[in-house]
Amino acid sequence: MRPADLLQKVRATPFEPFRIRLNSGRTFDIRHPEIVKVGKSSAYLFTYSVEEDDVIERADIVSLLLEAFEPIETKRLA
Repeated sequence: MRPADLLQKVRATPFEPFRIRLNSGRTFDIRHPEIVKVGKSSAYLFTYSVEEDDVIERADIVSLLLEAFEPIETKRLA
């Protein structure tokens, strides 16, 4: 994917959750735009601590050249 493709997903209004799928099969569910930072050839994906607000527990770097994204099925309120 191109950086512009991922930025379009992250900046969408309203934001729609999506999943990044790696070629290895590993996935990252992106449920909030602030957990993604987009670079020219990679993206930084942050996992925040459950115990402390605004504390990053983990950061993963994924290549944009090898990855794809797909929508996450979400339940809608009637």
